Amino acid sequence: MKRFKFILIVILALGLIVGGCSNKKDVVDEGNNQQLPVGEGKESVNELEEDIIEFVDTSYMVSADWLKENMAKENLLILDARGADDHKKGHIPGAIAIMWQEFSNMEGAPGKEPNWGTVLQAKNLSEKLSAYGITKDKEIVVYTTSPDGWGEDGRIVWMLRRAGFENTKILDGGFEYWTSKDYEVSRDDVVPTPATVMIESLDNNTNIDTEELADNLDNLVIIDVRAKDEYNGATNFGEPRGGHLPGAINITFSQFLNKNGTLKTAKEIKDILDSNGINKDDEIVTYCTAGIRSAHMQIVLTMMGYDNVRNYDASFYSWSGNADLEVEK
Repeated sequence: MKRFKFILIVILALGLIVGGCSNKKDVVDEGNNQQLPVGEGKESVNELEEDIIEFVDTSYMVSADWLKENMAKENLLILDARGADDHKKGHIPGAIAIMWQEFSNMEGAPGKEPNWGTVLQAKNLSEKLSAYGITKDKEIVVYTTSPDGWGEDGRIVWMLRRAGFENTKILDGGFEYWTSKDYEVSRDDVVPTPATVMIESLDNNTNIDTEELADNLDNLVIIDVRAKDEYNGATNFGEPRGGHLPGAINITFSQFLNKNGTLKTAKEIKDILDSNGINKDDEIVTYCTAGIRSAHMQIVLTMMGYDNVRNYDASFYSWSGNADLEVEK
């Protein structure tokens, strides 16, 4: 009898152990090989997967560490989009000084010339790129001031991608993040080596003009990436009128950046977009004052997998300068 009681106790104990284990399944997180117990904030493997949000296209950006490790690559071309003055004070070794204005229509005055600030036509753009030796066989990295800049790096990359330069990237964090890591800074003069560049046409899939935008306002999700005061009516840069495009949502381009100028995580960016009711199947247009900050946001949204996003590079200068177009405050 004692032997029977002992066997029964053992069987009951084993049953409790097995039952306890079955109520607390372990799922392997393949990202870090940790054992994540289901039931402690996670109900299933599918729910775990839903919480993993990543950039869909990472080809638009490189890290400071990557650039440091690849400085010796023969086909690497670094573009300093801050311009000549800042370049002289110190730049990433080998970087060529450029400015977005050199590749844009600067004739007339902003707000008076409808196409002021827009990307040059293919022929004129070819000549400008040739002078700097910016060719398609190069691996191009562009940087600027961050996080207090205007996203000029994004504007240059957006422009070059339109021209067919697929191997063109933004340096995450810009010049300030580079120097914060104590990476090398040079004050040497860098003279570009001219080359022959021929662009047949520009891809308009990531751009929209004033006429098309005005004709389709009701069908588009429009994001005003300017500062809040600009959205509300401030004319800080000589705009003919203050306010914003009808129905535009205000998400400043810097909301996607950390304090050190690097890009926030895909999860953080998606949370911002979700909170503003923006979906991946929306037809989205970004704009700012002259299509610079909005080009940067167009790229980030593309990285996130929002495939139908266009930058309005004539932007608010052109829109506010046309008295026939409505402006809201």
